[in-house]
Amino acid sequence: MSASGGTKAIVAALGANLAIAVAKFVAFLFSGSSSMLAESVHSLADSGNQGLLLLGGKKAQREATPQHPFGYGRERYIYAFLVSIVLFSVGGMFAVYEGYEKIKHPHEIEAWYWPVGVLVFAIIAEGFSFRTAIKESNQTRGSLSWKEFIRRAKAPELPVVLLEDFGALIGLILALAGVGLALGTGNGVWDGIGTLCIGVLLIVIAIVLAAETKSLLLGEAAGTDQVEKIKAAVVDGETVTALIHMRTLHLGPEELLVAAKIAVQHDNTATEVANAINDAETRIRAAVPIARVIYLEPDIYSEAAAAAGANPGKTPGGAPDNAPRTTPGGAPDTPTDSGH
Repeated sequence: MSASGGTKAIVAALGANLAIAVAKFVAFLFSGSSSMLAESVHSLADSGNQGLLLLGGKKAQREATPQHPFGYGRERYIYAFLVSIVLFSVGGMFAVYEGYEKIKHPHEIEAWYWPVGVLVFAIIAEGFSFRTAIKESNQTRGSLSWKEFIRRAKAPELPVVLLEDFGALIGLILALAGVGLALGTGNGVWDGIGTLCIGVLLIVIAIVLAAETKSLLLGEAAGTDQVEKIKAAVVDGETVTALIHMRTLHLGPEELLVAAKIAVQHDNTATEVANAINDAETRIRAAVPIARVIYLEPDIYSEAAAAAGANPGKTPGGAPDNAPRTTPGGAPDTPTDSGH
């Protein structure tokens, strides 16, 4: 996994969650707080999730094989999707069940200083992990808002760690509120309510993660800025006169497939066309280094066919407004870029 995959953020989160899980479970044993039990399971699930992300990053580095000619880059998406399932089933559903049981059968919290002390420690540790994830994300986020970054990031690890850490911090505050109200009122129902809120929070985060990683698994096009760079790089105005049609697809977070139909001069020789294709591939890779798999098909551009073209937004992929919008014969063929 490359540095952009957020390995540093994952390792920081893993270390913090393992320490917190142990501390929370000890606090549960001494206090009997259901919020502490739910939070200990939450931290244990998060630790497992970080392990899955690291495993996915390692598996994604395997070389391509005849059976998988485009490599294993999407392994990272698969393991990120598994994280959302673990967070939902182990973390969220367990917390909901435990909260329901505590509301139904409340009991007072014993040795209150254990849960309170551990929660304060956990907030500090999770805050450190969250700070590391933010710092790592800022290196690739650019001018995107946090919402846009989570929705558009092609490397799934940082959005996953960000959402997990954010959810963990909110969950700790809910647990602290539940324990505090239970101690202040002498009514253990508040502890159960806090646990139930933690479960709902985790389920919501898991659903968001599942939706975003599902889009990546289905296959996403390059980002708008990358598409524009590729368009600009393809045409040299001499041998390659226009971009007729293009598709892009992420084979992994850091590997992009580009397939395009390009217009060449009708009187070019086969050697000239081959050289034009090679030069265009070189320009594309210089403009967008992750464009590692490129297929360019030469064609003859017809102005009459282009003039007969209809709505350019009907076909996904992306071509500049002043580019030919049809293939020879008059069939509309203009892709537009889309994202998740």
